[in-house]
Amino acid sequence: MGVQRVVADGERTWTVVGEDHLPAGPAEEYLEFLRVAQRASPNTVRSYAASLSRWWDYLTAAGLSWDEVTLPSFTPFLTVLRTGDPPGVSRLPAGAGGQMAAESTVAARVTAVLSFYRYHADVHQVPVAGRLYRVSTRGGSYVPGLAHLQRGRDQLRPAVRLRRHACRPVPLLTPLQVEAILDGCARWDAACGEWTGSVRDRLMFATLAETGMRLGECLSTRHCDWHAGRGGTPFIEVVPRQDHPAGARVKNSRYRRIHISDELERLHSEYLWQLCDAGAHQALDLENHFVFVNLCRGRWLAPLRPETVYDLVATLKRRLGSAVPDGWTPHWFRHTHASALLLSGAREHVVMRRLGHADIQTTLSLYGWVSEDAELAALAGWRRFCAGWDGRQGSSGE
Repeated sequence: MGVQRVVADGERTWTVVGEDHLPAGPAEEYLEFLRVAQRASPNTVRSYAASLSRWWDYLTAAGLSWDEVTLPSFTPFLTVLRTGDPPGVSRLPAGAGGQMAAESTVAARVTAVLSFYRYHADVHQVPVAGRLYRVSTRGGSYVPGLAHLQRGRDQLRPAVRLRRHACRPVPLLTPLQVEAILDGCARWDAACGEWTGSVRDRLMFATLAETGMRLGECLSTRHCDWHAGRGGTPFIEVVPRQDHPAGARVKNSRYRRIHISDELERLHSEYLWQLCDAGAHQALDLENHFVFVNLCRGRWLAPLRPETVYDLVATLKRRLGSAVPDGWTPHWFRHTHASALLLSGAREHVVMRRLGHADIQTTLSLYGWVSEDAELAALAGWRRFCAGWDGRQGSSGE
């Protein structure tokens, strides 16, 4: 089994194919449900297709039929995901030091497979889901405030529970590293009175650093989405669209407005003038075209692809050397932006809306450690804080 990229009607997607190079029927039906009914992003479909491909490989190796799986036959799949070993193979203690898959990766694979069976249970009454789920019973004395709304409703939970490790601090870029990346793209030459380098590249990374947008959201913006201040604060509209040739899109399909600095707005204006000087406004409707386009490589003015951005990142890593971390990616700008906002005292729900998270718990899970760590660091001076307590004992009773 394998994951195959498919281009249909100009849109890119993925499916699961067998040794005969034909789509696996049950898997493709579920993936089509994700595409059409759930409006899942291409990246989500790709992730689910990869998980189902691993599941089909396991079924083939174990000699199981996809619609006759039981809980005992499902459990070894977790070991296969963690170790990468074929079913029935056990590692000796001396060889147990190999690379193991992260528990978050295992959880994502299992979630995809369980969702696949939930779909086929609802649509085709395939009984496997009934064996892999169980009715939850809440123990202990704690009762949620809205528990009365769930009376009479059975809550199904996976019979296989995976322990998720606490989220590690996300990788960040320091202000000097961000500036090094921006200067590595383009610099303002005061002697010549003009920019040297690629203003497009500087604008792209500056936008990621200042707005916290995802790379797909940044690449899908158009010039009409950028609004000059005109006496107010300039802003960028993040508009959900599905027409980027490379599949770049706004996650969760949520519209939002991100206010930006005058400096970033001026940089966009400079880039726009450079495009006009090159004749871009005569070749197409520049106002309604994508902001970030090909200028040298590929078809001129074609929308920039994420792969091109990652090639640029690799070039900057070689050029800047030890001035930047070896593993930095465009998504590090998003982590850095969110962490800086929280350290500056911005409220969590404000950061959530600026980043476009669907739930505040996502913001807290990823970046809550930032403000928590700052508060804990403030307790380092607890001796000085408590020193003022000396001599006050009994003063209120005298």
